[in-house]
Amino acid sequence: MSNYIIGTCGHIDHGKTALIKALNGYEGDSTKEEKQRGITIDLSFSNMSKGEKNVAFIDVPGHEKLVKNMIAGAFSFDCVMIVVSATEKIMPQTIEHLEILNLLGVKNAILTVTKKDLVEENQLENIIQEIEEYVKSFDFNLLFSTAVSIYDKKSIEELKDKLFALDANTKIEENFFRYYVDRIFSLQGAGTIVTGTTLGKPISLNDKVFICDIKREARVKKLQVHGQEVETSNISNRTAINLSGIKKEDIQRGFLISKKGYLRGFNTINISFNSLKTKKLKHNTNYSIFIGSKKVEAKVLLFNSQDELESGFATLKLKDDIFSIYNEKLIIRQGNITIAGAVVLNPIVDPMKKTQKLELLEALKKQNIEEAYEILIKAHKKGLGLISSAQRFALSHEKALEYAKNIEDVFIDEKALVIYPSSTKEIIKEFILNIYNKNQFALLSNQSISLRLKWASESFIQIVLDELECEGFLIKEKNLYKNPNITTNIKESLETLILKRFENENITPTAPYNIYDEMDLDRKTGDDILKSLCSKKVLIRLQHNIFIHAQSLTNIVNEMKNIIKNDGYINLKNLKEKYPISRKYLISYLDYLDTLSEIKKEEDKRVFAR
Repeated sequence: MSNYIIGTCGHIDHGKTALIKALNGYEGDSTKEEKQRGITIDLSFSNMSKGEKNVAFIDVPGHEKLVKNMIAGAFSFDCVMIVVSATEKIMPQTIEHLEILNLLGVKNAILTVTKKDLVEENQLENIIQEIEEYVKSFDFNLLFSTAVSIYDKKSIEELKDKLFALDANTKIEENFFRYYVDRIFSLQGAGTIVTGTTLGKPISLNDKVFICDIKREARVKKLQVHGQEVETSNISNRTAINLSGIKKEDIQRGFLISKKGYLRGFNTINISFNSLKTKKLKHNTNYSIFIGSKKVEAKVLLFNSQDELESGFATLKLKDDIFSIYNEKLIIRQGNITIAGAVVLNPIVDPMKKTQKLELLEALKKQNIEEAYEILIKAHKKGLGLISSAQRFALSHEKALEYAKNIEDVFIDEKALVIYPSSTKEIIKEFILNIYNKNQFALLSNQSISLRLKWASESFIQIVLDELECEGFLIKEKNLYKNPNITTNIKESLETLILKRFENENITPTAPYNIYDEMDLDRKTGDDILKSLCSKKVLIRLQHNIFIHAQSLTNIVNEMKNIIKNDGYINLKNLKEKYPISRKYLISYLDYLDTLSEIKKEEDKRVFAR
């Protein structure tokens, strides 16, 4: 089914809500307060269908103090229906709504002049023309203009026919599902339900979704599109999602629901902005940011001014994390005044010099992704994750790899989805050389090196290891690399060294993994050596990470027996008085006592068995 969203805009009392009711019978002002005051306060959602066409409506409030609610709905418009009263024509809130929609990049527009029955027929054409001229001063694609009266059924039917004839869906498929929550409620027996507009990719029944703001997963228990239960909600569908395992109190308006692993939250982003006429953004000043249905406070830091600018680049220091994507639109306001519109250029925080950041923003503004990659790679010498390209550039992994392959002098790990400058190979090489120059008995695998160089992929490390092997600096035995100058049996030498270390450390031995790291030893090889020493009974394993020299254990057991002889018992307290060492060792030694037939445990004490 073809689906698109038409949102209303216009001054208060110009008939937006009454027009929607005339078109589809939906009473938008449904709350007690709305009925009492006779105005729309929050967003209302409705639709009308004909054959394979579905037109969804978002009716927004026209009052100047409710613009924040208007913005929450406007981000999901495919087309705006500009509603202007024939008697009052263009009014202040009409102008502000048009300015905001222009800043949000809404292009498709319909002009509907209401209350035509209240003006003379011979005046109507001139009124429409006058309003059209004003609307055309904005950057809209005006699809058609019409005049209606809710009391003239023919004019309403003609408008309906024109709306069904439109092909107005402007949303494009992205790499993942996104959904800003605009309403939350709960129903007995159903649980928590949220409403919003499906963006990016369709969502289906039983899908797992991720609520970014609270880092919680949930399952889609039910889906409804305009009151009808569906298996799948497509892009631009106004959708109610019944979430399992989530309380109503857990979610707020403006939260973003997506799929796990695609979006990270940041409280700092970079934008390109344009102010409204007569307005400017001031440096180091607090503003309200509206993105999707979310409102968040932020400090604006201009890039090229310490004062104020009409347009340019800026950094937003946000009070809360947001989960934005490249090219996403936002509105900047101060109090009840709209100041500027902006585009998210850099949704991911990068440690970069200011000159690099400016180059990056220029490239991103021109949508030159290849140049942006080159700038980022220079700044990320230890690798740039292509997996972040879904958020950073709104690219699929496949498309990100295509761009990466066009860049010269880089290494691309296609499996790990990381791109490195070729010069980074020298950093890895120097790291490995330092290990083997420092320790002639070093015995490491690719995997054990990658545990130390967590930023380097195993594929990249392997290239360096292969080069060092070709140069004769290392010899490979199975999956391990050793110094070629060692002619003795290296594992026997390591057994001797490790056993001597345990002997020296006595009753406070170092944990095995720490020993392996200090001795530059592959973990599996180290484990094999400890197993060998234990099988020879020269080393005793007390717990999974506590091994002790056999003689040291014999000595401490004899001392513990002496404590029992002198005190009549042994427990943690009197053992610690004798040996003020870590509790983990003391407990291990007391537990070992329990394995001896001559010792029995009475509550927290150990005594001799009789």
